[in-house]
Amino acid sequence: MNTLIGIAIVLFTAGALAALYRLITGPTLLDRVVASDVLLVTVMCGLGAEMAINHHTTTLPLLLVLAAFAFVGSVSVARFMGRRDDT
Repeated sequence: MNTLIGIAIVLFTAGALAALYRLITGPTLLDRVVASDVLLVTVMCGLGAEMAINHHTTTLPLLLVLAAFAFVGSVSVARFMGRRDDT
């Protein structure tokens, strides 16, 4: 079980670092938005894995708030970019 937890931590960390790299060096705004979404989903998966490993649900409200922020942020940027392309 500890080996699986270690592998999960390494993979989540690698995914977060790759998303962080794209967030910093992304050539366009859309690349940075997608990278921030990926980073947020990676954090949410890490929190979900921690909940499953420790058999508790105390961080479930935090997951819901993070998901709501990710959805609203992505929709807001998409609407902004849509208006920007029309003009």
